[in-house]
Amino acid sequence: MPAPAPALPSSPRSRRRVAVTGLGAISALGLNAREFWRALSAGRSGIAPINLVDTSDFRFKNGAEVRGYDAAAHFPKGTDLLDRFAQFAVVAAREAVADSKLSLTPELQARTAVITGSSIGGKTSEDDAFRQLYQDKAPRVPPFTIPRVMANAGASHIAIDLGLTGPGFTLSTACSSANHAIGLAYWMVASGISDLAVAGGSETPFSRGLLKAWEAMRVISPDTCRPFSKDRRGMILGEGAAMLVLEPLDSANARGAHIYAEIVGFGMSSDAHHTTAGNVEGPVAAMRMAVSDAGIQAEQVGYINAHGTGTPLNDATESTAINAAFGKHAKNVLVSSTKAAHGHALGAAGALEAVATALALEDQLFPPTCNFTEADAACNVNLIANEPQRAKVRYALSNSFAFGGLNAVLLFRQHQEDE
Repeated sequence: MPAPAPALPSSPRSRRRVAVTGLGAISALGLNAREFWRALSAGRSGIAPINLVDTSDFRFKNGAEVRGYDAAAHFPKGTDLLDRFAQFAVVAAREAVADSKLSLTPELQARTAVITGSSIGGKTSEDDAFRQLYQDKAPRVPPFTIPRVMANAGASHIAIDLGLTGPGFTLSTACSSANHAIGLAYWMVASGISDLAVAGGSETPFSRGLLKAWEAMRVISPDTCRPFSKDRRGMILGEGAAMLVLEPLDSANARGAHIYAEIVGFGMSSDAHHTTAGNVEGPVAAMRMAVSDAGIQAEQVGYINAHGTGTPLNDATESTAINAAFGKHAKNVLVSSTKAAHGHALGAAGALEAVATALALEDQLFPPTCNFTEADAACNVNLIANEPQRAKVRYALSNSFAFGGLNAVLLFRQHQEDE
């Protein structure tokens, strides 16, 4: 049996409530958060043939790329210092802050945290530099290679772009990076360490070297991503970024801000089991910790945005974990994986899924698992398949379970103005 959830840093009642007041996203589903949500809630998938890399000698040909992106429109002074992943981070952060309608005074800038997640950092720039060095026999690499490849470039450029001088850092925990970033940002705002946070993740995995590394793992689907479906054949890689603006609920109400949802709980755990094969106990512990952190009962959770990668092992393991964490109530919890639509964006995946979960709670419309064909007895969950579903849901989880056995779970609450 899983160990009990660990003790939490403070009682939910002793913390400030935290509102989500700004959203930004760029993904295969659109160039902003609204385009992302329109496509996702309609059950459209952004998976298509990869254009950024020549895949003629690859076993797989499809990915979830950002299409129609014009870097010059966002960065008219050029992108010498910004890898594509850092560009996406800044684009999403700008949108989220503009969406929040905050006035970033010098006092608030000094009290604002920037916390981002990225699994691989500027891999495109790294791949280009090493190709020049090893294949083209160039005597040197471009001078801005280091600032372009560093994983913290997204956080650093967000801070520079918006003049944010509070705490800033990047977390790299593979596929859980963004959830860890958002969860720690939530705790920092809730505890009063920061008065505002811009948090999320960004990733651009479409470089030849990295795609060949993923090909070697044999976990990429040759066609498309079908989470929880009996004929699932693997994940589909995606790129993009998403950022959330988090602020104390009292401050948001005082300025008449639009509130998408609240974050009320965060849980994390380590499997201590295997580098690539997850177990049940770790995800169960993280889900239970998020529920405990929020001070609610498991029976109050009505939706889970699942990690749901589309690999045979992950989806079966996560299904077992959901049933273990929620017991008899599991059959009442709606479950979907949005990775079938926006791809697996690695360190940015949790951020895209956090945006999806917040908007789903606001609209009370829950996005489907695209491409689903046939139920699998090993995936015994209450799956939303192919068509969005309307439901009355107050609390929702967003799961991220990473290679290395690192788990991070966010718990969102529907915002109600009369509370």
